[in-house]
Amino acid sequence: MKNFKAIDFHTHAFPDELAGKAMHSLEEEAGGGYQAHGDGTIGSLLKSMDRAGIERSVIASIATRPGQVDNIIKWSTRIQSRRIIPFASIHPTSRDIPGRIERIKDAGLKGIKLQPFYQNFTIDDPAVFPLYEAIAASGLILLFHAGFDLAFPDDLCSRPARILKVHLAFPKLKIVAAHLGGYRAWEEVSETLAGRPVYLETSFSIREAEPALLKKILKKHSPDFFLFGTDYPWLDQKEELDEWQKLKIPDDFKERILVKNAERLLNL
Repeated sequence: MKNFKAIDFHTHAFPDELAGKAMHSLEEEAGGGYQAHGDGTIGSLLKSMDRAGIERSVIASIATRPGQVDNIIKWSTRIQSRRIIPFASIHPTSRDIPGRIERIKDAGLKGIKLQPFYQNFTIDDPAVFPLYEAIAASGLILLFHAGFDLAFPDDLCSRPARILKVHLAFPKLKIVAAHLGGYRAWEEVSETLAGRPVYLETSFSIREAEPALLKKILKKHSPDFFLFGTDYPWLDQKEELDEWQKLKIPDDFKERILVKNAERLLNL
């Protein structure tokens, strides 16, 4: 078995002065289902990366209200480095969305994270389409939370079929659907997103998806459209990477999932 240094396409961190409060709040919202593996700071993430053998991590910030957007852009610009690749966030009700997207691109940031549950929108709502159009025109990457969420167990606002509608409406939009296209909605992923040119990021899938469904998606979807991710600090980076390293698929396929696809998409 050949081991690869990976790029983690889905992590979270916060400014040092906010990390403690943010982590406590998120743990409570998850209903005690998950305990963080770090303190939510950049320093803690880097230590985890070193321990796991992860070369780079994408940090996915979420603007839960419009007033947070500019501060997230400033912080993301400040912390970006060779190893830390921050994605900014736009709230769908923000003013001057094109101007803010231009700022994100001019700052050298690679993408934008949207989380429908915490931003209170439905992925395929036409009211959000101007935001998608602006992101597509910019060439930035769009990372969606996909599928269900532990804090909103009955909400279908981010189901895979909705992401497919967005892809069909904006085929040039670089979409990354987290949690293998839809947390706890993998049957729908296999029926809708698998086989489409939409990136499926792997967090919360290798040990939670039924093995037969995981195998079905891996077989049906293009090897060029998978991205390794952990959703750290909610999962341990080393444990997740070890699971994917052990997976019985060809080394070439594994290398694309863990490294090569992310390098190409991020233009590293």
